[in-house]
Amino acid sequence: MKVLVTGGAGFLGSHLADALVEQGDEVIVLDNLHRGRLQHLRSRLDTNQITLLTEDIRDYPSVMVAMAGAEVVYHLAAQSNVMGAMHDIDYSFTTNVVGTFNVLKAAAAQGVRRVVFASSREVYGEPERLPVTEDAPLTAKNPYGASKVAAEAYCRAWQRVSGLECFVLRFANIYGPRDRDRVIPLWLDRAERGEDLELYGGRQVLDFLWVGHAVAALSAAAHRPADGPVNVGSGQGVPLVDLAQHILALTRSRSVIRYRPAREAEVVRFVADVSEMRGVLGVQPPETPLAGLTLMSSPEDIRIGEALGG
Repeated sequence: MKVLVTGGAGFLGSHLADALVEQGDEVIVLDNLHRGRLQHLRSRLDTNQITLLTEDIRDYPSVMVAMAGAEVVYHLAAQSNVMGAMHDIDYSFTTNVVGTFNVLKAAAAQGVRRVVFASSREVYGEPERLPVTEDAPLTAKNPYGASKVAAEAYCRAWQRVSGLECFVLRFANIYGPRDRDRVIPLWLDRAERGEDLELYGGRQVLDFLWVGHAVAALSAAAHRPADGPVNVGSGQGVPLVDLAQHILALTRSRSVIRYRPAREAEVVRFVADVSEMRGVLGVQPPETPLAGLTLMSSPEDIRIGEALGG
């Protein structure tokens, strides 16, 4: 099957591209390399297992060319960092909203069967109760979450007017090798350097999921009956204080936790209800959300994690 992965040189996208190659798909990657990295795909590119188009989803003609002949599109390209979206609101809007509109429009025009859209738990904002079910109100707390709410609305609209199948997955905090600029890779790096781990606020309880489970959900969404949106997470809450202490123990670091004022844009509490992930996608959550950290606590372990498809 020919597939397109937008954002396929990024953290999650490159792991997905690896998995799709392994299952025998013809994989086209579209990535402007704003956050993506060529080294994530280097071995696949060197062996001609992936075709990389270094174009931008904000450029509609480029999206049309990339999508020609694809049966399924995995749309992951986005400004995917909450604080990054706060600092560059225009890029976040034009990429996450206009870019998604271009992807959907081109998919319908090119006869794509299905678009699997990577949304986010940020669409819920600060939820009223935990765990959060898919029918909870969408009250985004920051521009990143708002852009994903808008993109989901366009997915529903295109499905109604064109017949294009759209499957929306709302991801919790995904972690694993190749990630950067988010709490786990930042804290691992600081712990290994002996630098303070900065914790903003300290009351956060969040849902963390190993990247391999996220890839399994994306792959399943291409083939299961479209019945989204579906939360993708561990279904368990991890206090950030516990995460910081766990990282310090794993790395045997002498770093200390430094508390900083809370950042208003950040969601404080989120745990996904993963009943639909189990039932619709057939993906089982991990028993221990942070088990993958043992594969990230040293450079050697990161290579092991990548070999395992993490």
